[in-house]
Amino acid sequence: MGCWVYCFVLYIVLLATCLQAATIDFKAAAEAISPWLVSVRRDLPELQLECHQTSARIRSYLQDMDALPIQEPQGLVFRSRYKGKMHACGHDVHTTMLLGAAKLLKHHESDLRGTVLLVFQPDEEGGTGARLMLAEGAVAGVSAVFGMHVMPTLPVGHVALRSGTIMAGQQNFMITVSGRGGHAAMPHLNIDPVPAAAAVIQAMQTLVSRETSPLGSAVISITHLQGSDANNITPDNVTLRGTLRALSTSDMQQLQHRVEEMLPGVAAAYRCNATVDWDVVTYTPTVNDPGATEFASNVISGLLGSNNVLHTQPLMIAEDFAHYGQAAPTAFMFIGIRNETFGSVHNLHSVDFLVDEGVLHIGASIHAALAFEHLARQQDGYEGSERDDALKDEL
Repeated sequence: MGCWVYCFVLYIVLLATCLQAATIDFKAAAEAISPWLVSVRRDLPELQLECHQTSARIRSYLQDMDALPIQEPQGLVFRSRYKGKMHACGHDVHTTMLLGAAKLLKHHESDLRGTVLLVFQPDEEGGTGARLMLAEGAVAGVSAVFGMHVMPTLPVGHVALRSGTIMAGQQNFMITVSGRGGHAAMPHLNIDPVPAAAAVIQAMQTLVSRETSPLGSAVISITHLQGSDANNITPDNVTLRGTLRALSTSDMQQLQHRVEEMLPGVAAAYRCNATVDWDVVTYTPTVNDPGATEFASNVISGLLGSNNVLHTQPLMIAEDFAHYGQAAPTAFMFIGIRNETFGSVHNLHSVDFLVDEGVLHIGASIHAALAFEHLARQQDGYEGSERDDALKDEL
């Protein structure tokens, strides 16, 4: 997701001073504003940190941004007005749901005796947004962080979460295998890096299968291979790009070490050299706090019904939401958008990605209920985290 999320991520921070006891049907209230949610969602495409036009819109009614560099197909009821930009990961949905929560909470302001602050995070897709927000102190002093992402494998109306590790860490890399190029008709005069690169790819797979626990989870994927541009030229270099993922930081560090250790030996067997460059952006595993997760599960069960709250296995996708665990206990969850009748069945980052907009009011009600109930239970002595001065609800 990579996964996963948005150029500017909207937060609700509630200063927990005092909260009146109240019972609010956020689900019904969110259904009532569904037309407004749909209209907001259909006007939000810009990339990562290039969200200038969307920023202007924020000043008028608050929203976040962040599309992907994908050309949206023709024939849709509505589509991006910006060539080569598409919300193929649901960030427009995330934005709209949280805006809906803000609208709901504002409507019940008399029941919330505290301060609501909307904060925007830049660049989840680029992996730097959460770090920037932490460095700027945007979440200093919060007591809990809740995040949510749309998931095409879950039916609309369902939410999935788990305590502990829910998403993997991720590290991108580039490997350069160097030889000596020349004419392909005279390979004996060259030092061909292509078979060396093939051997490197094979050897890297054994690092997962032979050197990590079968009970753990890790994956190394080579997703790009570049050699010569001509059929009759042996290249000087072959470039490999890919990603390393694991559910634990220790496995990620061990695999990185072994890649660096293994590369020179494999390449030397083919009279070549090999080096690896690691991307400066790193996603750490996303680990849900047990107390925050139990609280979220209970609140959502009360809102949607316990049959619609599922326990998920860890996924190998990654999220920069993980970094917020440095500031407060966190709980991240997935909200279903699958609807085969509508065609909302395609995976994240797909050009065919569609969203059943019936999810908008569901997500809005979840965010509002989490914020409202967390503050209410803090007043009643809820011990979901060590900090009790603020709540940040993030999507």
